[in-house]
This record gives sequence, structure tokens and C-alpha cells, in this order.
Amino acid sequence: MAEYFGLFVKYIPLLLLGLKNTIIIAIGGVALGTLLGIVLCLMSLSKGAVLRRAANVYITIIRGIPLMILALFLYFGIIKNSMPVLAAAILILGLNCSAFIAEIFRGGIQAVDPGQMEAARSLGMSYFQAMRKIILPQAFKIMIPSLMNQFIAALKDTSILSAISVTELTMSAKTIIARNYKAFEIYSFALIIYVVLITALTFVSKRIEQKLSYDRR
Repeated sequence: MAEYFGLFVKYIPLLLLGLKNTIIIAIGGVALGTLLGIVLCLMSLSKGAVLRRAANVYITIIRGIPLMILALFLYFGIIKNSMPVLAAAILILGLNCSAFIAEIFRGGIQAVDPGQMEAARSLGMSYFQAMRKIILPQAFKIMIPSLMNQFIAALKDTSILSAISVTELTMSAKTIIARNYKAFEIYSFALIIYVVLITALTFVSKRIEQKLSYDRR
């Protein structure tokens, strides 16, 4: 037990450095995915057939590709050395998240009473003004729990990006194991960190969901 604790004290700084990058990638990826997701959502709800079909094709393709395959294809096939690996990881995760977030936004928008759009248009607002000022603020409250769950999923998905050698938590653990061959101990440290972080985020997500449910009463 003393040896296990000693290893934890020795290697926790390296693991926390990887955790920092994990959080940066997750936040950056979800932020980028949210921006792209809003655009894709509006395209998928557009009356223009070309925009609608383009968004639906993109969403279908991205959702159908495993993240590891997407990461390997984009990084080694297209990105290569054109940007830092951390930025590439954020871009790849953002593209992956965008398809899922677009569907979250679409569901949230469609959950808003259609009369809200009709009322906004009757006041002289354009479609995009009504979306920005009336529909999206209401839809966002509906979507917050799903967006929190998507962030938790993205945080866990960062471990897959170790495939492109970005130094996140899982890659940090692999690097340490390559030095001391203590796979069980090091992976158990990483497991504990993931569990603590995900449990905390899940608790926050549930509290937000409870507050929103109370506010709607």
C-alpha cells in the first residue's frame, strides 16, 4: 500500500498535466462543436432543400464514423503537421461533437411552441431574428441537460485522441507506463481521476436539471 501511495505521489503531477489538456480539449471541442452545431441545426431546419440536405448528409456521416477512425483519418491523412496536435485534437473533437449537438439543438428548437415563431414573425421579425431573440433562448433551457451530457461524453472521448499522440490523461498514463511498466497502478490512478471528474460533472448536471425542472413549474 505504501508503494502504491508513493507511486501516486510521484506521478500525479504528470497525470494532472494530462488532465489539464483533457479539460482544454473537451471545452474547446464542445465550444467549437456548439458553434458548428447551431449552424448545422439552422441548415437542417431551413426551407432550402440544398442546405437541409447538406446538413443532414454531414450529420449522418459524422455520427456514423467512430471517433478514432475520424481522428486517424483527419490527422494523418489531412492535417498532418499543419497545426499543433492540441489544436488538431480540439478540431477533431469539435467536428465529432457538432453532429450530435446539432441534433440536440434541433430537438430543443422543435420542443418550443411553434406559436412563438408565428408571434415573432407577426411582429415583423425575420426568421433569424426570431431564432436569435425568441426561439433559441427558450430552447437553450430545454437543451442544457443534454448539452451537459454531451460535454461529459466529450470529456471521456478525449481518451481516444491519444491515438494521435496528444498528451491528454490517457496518453500521460501510457507514457509513464512505458518508463516503469506498472500498468495496473498507473491506469488505476487515471481511472480514479476520470471517475472523480465525471462524478462531479454528473452531480452538477443533475442539479442543473433539477433547477430547470423546478423553474418550469
